[in-house]
Amino acid sequence: MRSPKKERVTVTVDKDLLRAANAAVAAGRADSLSGWVNLALTEHALKERRLQAMGDAIAAYEAKFGFISAAEVLAQERADRRAAVVVRGAPRGRARRRRVA
Repeated sequence: MRSPKKERVTVTVDKDLLRAANAAVAAGRADSLSGWVNLALTEHALKERRLQAMGDAIAAYEAKFGFISAAEVLAQERADRRAAVVVRGAPRGRARRRRVA
């Protein structure tokens, strides 16, 4: 018996994706092919909602403060890189020198 929240559909998928889904089921990482597909669709829907919200936030900002130029984005990117903290360790066999700002 099908859940009242679920609907049966027919889709065409790439063979490689189908193999990956079946491998996930066989390895116990997914309960079923349907479950694996449902999770993928859920994750994609959430990603699209986040991207839409980000686009809405940028549009609201630009409506209030003006267009964000490519130069401003580049300047912020550079500032972010300068302020970033590296969390991975030094490569094996040689110590990394710390940059002084």
